[in-house]
Amino acid sequence: MADDVHIDPWSSSQSTDYQRIIDQFGLQKFEHGSVDHPTHLHRRGIVFAHRDFNNIAEAQRHAQPHSVLTGLMPSGQMHLGHSMVVEQVRWFQEQGADVSIAVADLESQATRGIPLTKGYEIAVEEYVRNYAALGLDPEQTQVYFQSKRSAVQRLGFQLGKRTNLSEFESIYGFSGETNLAHVQAPMVQVGDILHPQLEEYGGLRPIVVPVGVDQDPHLRLTRGLASKSNWFNVKLANRGVLIGLSLQDDNAEVFGMQANGRIDKAKVKHVFDLIQNKLTERGFSDIESVPKQGTIQIFSATAKDIHGIQAILLGIERSLGGMGLMAPCSTYHHFAVGLTGDKMSSSSPKSTIFLNDSIEAVHKKIMKAYSGGRATIEEHRRLGGEPEKDVAYQYLMYFFETDDSHLDEIYKAYSSGSLLAGELKQICSDKATEWMKNLQEKRDQTQHLVERFIRHD
Repeated sequence: MADDVHIDPWSSSQSTDYQRIIDQFGLQKFEHGSVDHPTHLHRRGIVFAHRDFNNIAEAQRHAQPHSVLTGLMPSGQMHLGHSMVVEQVRWFQEQGADVSIAVADLESQATRGIPLTKGYEIAVEEYVRNYAALGLDPEQTQVYFQSKRSAVQRLGFQLGKRTNLSEFESIYGFSGETNLAHVQAPMVQVGDILHPQLEEYGGLRPIVVPVGVDQDPHLRLTRGLASKSNWFNVKLANRGVLIGLSLQDDNAEVFGMQANGRIDKAKVKHVFDLIQNKLTERGFSDIESVPKQGTIQIFSATAKDIHGIQAILLGIERSLGGMGLMAPCSTYHHFAVGLTGDKMSSSSPKSTIFLNDSIEAVHKKIMKAYSGGRATIEEHRRLGGEPEKDVAYQYLMYFFETDDSHLDEIYKAYSSGSLLAGELKQICSDKATEWMKNLQEKRDQTQHLVERFIRHD
């Protein structure tokens, strides 16, 4: 359709019509009050959508294992927009999640010409130092490099047989002229997102990936591939929940398919007995097995039980030799506006505040930032400012002002015209100066922790 929104992980310009994005790509809107212990990013609707966040919320409430994954491209400086992701990661960690951070050194080498040694240096000095300063716990955080973690590459390769170029064209808009490095990179990211579920990296548990909506193509691809690899399908039925076997090349023998086309009934019975016994252990009743149809129906189950049933089935799949991969959850946040009013980007120094900028530089950038004020003071007093367009106000909302009531006072004063654009910029500069000074102090205080974040496998 001509009016469809196009989402591209590599584009410098993106749609900010978030409601259309929710509708078109089937995201779930974050409802107010759905998050326990919300940050200002949740309260203000900056984190605005999700996929299957309820799985993470349940794990949080019951103190069950869960994990958060994010990544970095070691090719530039860390800026304020990146700190917003770290804020979310730290929140997940405080709620009990372990953290994995992927350094995309293979992708930066292939697509941006950054040598692996240089990528390592950038990752540590520009990013990990700030992760420590921004409050991540090194004991519950592992920063790893794609080039050194073979499980990531192996998993991406294994799942590659379940997709094709046509799907990549549909998801990413690739064409015959697309560089093959761009084609390979998403499969490595699939490995990044799914590998924390492997036994050597923590085992089967929900994984959440907090991203800007431009990264959703990677999540759609990964969720689709994880689902395609599953040996069992789970869905709501007219009554209860229905489980069906997904017959594939790598499970045909386990499910009793013989080379001559006959069915080994003993193997089929073994699989169905395993499922029924595990479901019974978890307290489910009214279970009807129909091996001839390859289905099991749980009449007493509801939609709320589906995630738990899927976890049981993935465990059974692993015991039978399958991969047993859980589709990742994801949350989506608004793009942070750049100083010029466009998208914030490391490749556009005038558009952003870098975390290693001097206090003087930060002040100058904010005072020159795009304003939502009127052309003259008289007009501003009469019509009021436009905080939705004003970078200084946006930075207070996203980064520097955590007090909701104070932010609301600033909004009303600016909208009414009683607060001038220059005065708003000064408020933002004062808050930013305080924030940056604190970060600089924390960087010095946490320098000794940096190496404890790094994993060399």
